[in-house]
Amino acid sequence: MDIKAVFFDLDGTLFTGTRGVANSTKKAIEGLKRKGILVGIATGRGPAFVYPLLEDLKLDFAVTFNGQYIFTPKEVIYENPIDEAVIRKIVTYALEHHRDISIGTAKGVNGSGLLKFGETRTAGLLAKVLPKGTSDVAKTSMKHVFRRFFPQADFTEILKDPVYQMMMIAPKADTPKFEKEFPELQLTRSNPYSVDLIPKDAGKLKGIGLLGEKFDFNLEQVICFGDSENDLSMINGVGLGIAMGNAQAVVKKEADYVTDSNNSDGIAKALDYYGLVEFVSGKDFLSKDDNFNKAKAFHKLMDGKTQQMPRAFPPMEAGFRAGFKVEEIVEFLYAAADGNDDKFKGLVDQMHQSIDKAVTKIESKPAKNTDMLTAEVDALVDLLYFTYGSFVLAGVDPYEIFNAVHEANMGKIFPDGHPHFDPETHKVLKPSDWEANFAPEGKIKKELDRQIRVAERKMK
Repeated sequence: MDIKAVFFDLDGTLFTGTRGVANSTKKAIEGLKRKGILVGIATGRGPAFVYPLLEDLKLDFAVTFNGQYIFTPKEVIYENPIDEAVIRKIVTYALEHHRDISIGTAKGVNGSGLLKFGETRTAGLLAKVLPKGTSDVAKTSMKHVFRRFFPQADFTEILKDPVYQMMMIAPKADTPKFEKEFPELQLTRSNPYSVDLIPKDAGKLKGIGLLGEKFDFNLEQVICFGDSENDLSMINGVGLGIAMGNAQAVVKKEADYVTDSNNSDGIAKALDYYGLVEFVSGKDFLSKDDNFNKAKAFHKLMDGKTQQMPRAFPPMEAGFRAGFKVEEIVEFLYAAADGNDDKFKGLVDQMHQSIDKAVTKIESKPAKNTDMLTAEVDALVDLLYFTYGSFVLAGVDPYEIFNAVHEANMGKIFPDGHPHFDPETHKVLKPSDWEANFAPEGKIKKELDRQIRVAERKMK
């Protein structure tokens, strides 16, 4: 299949049960991006919730409010607010029938505290605790108890902004009644206790189609992942619709493929199944430190393997690793000299003296009964700690800068998917477009300028 874009629903799909994104999913997204495949989100949630996720995962675009508000990190592509007359009709109905509603604007979702509560992990746990046979009377009584703690908000201020989606408390049995009451609206669900109200003929699939027109892909070149009723249009309408293992039965029935659950690396496993990324389970571990995982992904591409069992570096290999670090330290000193050759030479001489002093210090210490692996790891972690300390004293946040360097390193992979090495020096070669597309200096400078501007505003 000629896949050009992949879209993920959020709750129950991209998110695990703890509302995080699995390391295997992050790694899979990086793998898709390296292949030039566009990656986006298609969700019933709003842009204010999604935007930070787009930045954190380096995604290309997002279809939010079930197709009503579509954007990239740089611009709004499409927005389709609900007609004001329809909004008044929904609010009037809610007031007359004592229905809790929430209103989705570009700034966020506001209104019913009960609906907001329904999006939390606690609400999900309570829904599981309630027996399936619990009567509607009992559920209604519980709703009234909750409302005492989560009152309906005042809509006066909220309705001043364009409204893209409205949500109303309503069990699934009420769907036919709502469809008759609001023929101008499309009803869709991501949970059993509320309904999303959007204009007719809207939806996630239409939003994905609009992005395809702008970014040059058709629906047959798209993979979509989902788990709920509001994912059905895109599951059915794209080239490959994948249901999570935890998806609703109707979604699994309509999907082209059912993967594992959101808590069991379902996304990475499905993408591996279709040959788009490699998912390695079992012996291959992922760290809680995502920067480690990025460096590991780089080494796996460069070396073809990574170390899974902790082991000490033998002397010769330790010498090579130390050499790499020394080269960067010398580069650091050269930058500090700022073009002054005499200062640079003095700093290098000082470093030689520091090395001699450190050797004398180590040799004079009484021998410790510490194994080789523990001693090496202790020293490496101290190096890491000192590096973070240097960033602290420089007032620099290294997060985005590390990402820029990682992207530059991954950019050394050639179009054939492999690294190329100089036959004599064995150094890693760079593709012809590396300087133009991957060299990190410009991105580092841009990020540092941003951090300086933010710091200046805060200090004022």
